[in-house]
Amino acid sequence: MKYSIIVAVFNRPDELGELLESLALQTYRDFEVVIVEDGSSVPSKDVCDGYTTRLKLSYYVKPNSGPGPSRNYGCRRASGDYFIFLDSDCTVPEGYMQAIDTAVVEQQLDAFGGPDREHESFTPTQKAISYSMTSLLTTGGIRGSKVRVGGAFHPRSFNMGISREIFNDTEGFSTMRFGEDVEFSIRMMGRGYRVSLIPDAWVYHKRRTDLKKFFKQVHNSGIARINITLRHPHTLKVTHFFPAAFTVYLLFALVFALSQAQGTIAMALPALYTALLFLEGSIKYRNPLLGLQCVAASYVQLIGYGSGFIRGVIWRIIMNKPEQGAFEKTFYK
Repeated sequence: MKYSIIVAVFNRPDELGELLESLALQTYRDFEVVIVEDGSSVPSKDVCDGYTTRLKLSYYVKPNSGPGPSRNYGCRRASGDYFIFLDSDCTVPEGYMQAIDTAVVEQQLDAFGGPDREHESFTPTQKAISYSMTSLLTTGGIRGSKVRVGGAFHPRSFNMGISREIFNDTEGFSTMRFGEDVEFSIRMMGRGYRVSLIPDAWVYHKRRTDLKKFFKQVHNSGIARINITLRHPHTLKVTHFFPAAFTVYLLFALVFALSQAQGTIAMALPALYTALLFLEGSIKYRNPLLGLQCVAASYVQLIGYGSGFIRGVIWRIIMNKPEQGAFEKTFYK
């Protein structure tokens, strides 16, 4: 067996079914699927049982520990030469596995990852969230791009692959509850493994289903950035400060606008930025109402990450507290 696709799942049987259906339609077939039920109260066994004749599928149940340890659990029970990690809220096109195998063979890759896209069936909120994570105006367009823009490429666990050799050498994901995929990428790249973006190995990634859950996700990512920095200080970049700076500026601009007659000057930049987000989102989706949702999701993304980053600085650096994340009980939600 060349590839083992490992999916940690928590209370998402319907979404997992969609992922398994897309895997059953792959043109390249030398792979197995390993499902790890991470302490779910709504199990996915019935869904998995429905695919045992169409996929080489194994199903395991374990106590909840978070996605990183659950993926390691799956790796230890997998038979492939390479391990591919997908989130349960993803689906893949028919040529996904073929694109991976072609790149692995031609480039002799040790590890790899791919971009994400939105599917036409996504809800307006999911499309707006996808926009906020892939737009040039928010994240620099890197996560949804086919071309890596500046810096080293760090595979993310929603669409990530590693060789068995890497897993044996590194022991896989750390016990970090959040940011464990970036931290893992940093460690494997530090050991000299060949890591690359595979542009054609993209996935449809639903992400969160509402803005409240999305805020929790990106807030935890902001905290995780500080945790990662303390483990790997050389990885902190100027760009990591942008959401926090945006959040602080916006707060002071609002306070100034409410207390000073000239406050409209302070709000000029946020107003211009909002207009650009609205214009791009409206043009992208040909829908002004969805353009407004793109604005809301973008502000949630920036403020959520920025406030988490600030919280991490206060907790870990100023107060010298141990590593932690917020909203840990609702990670998968």
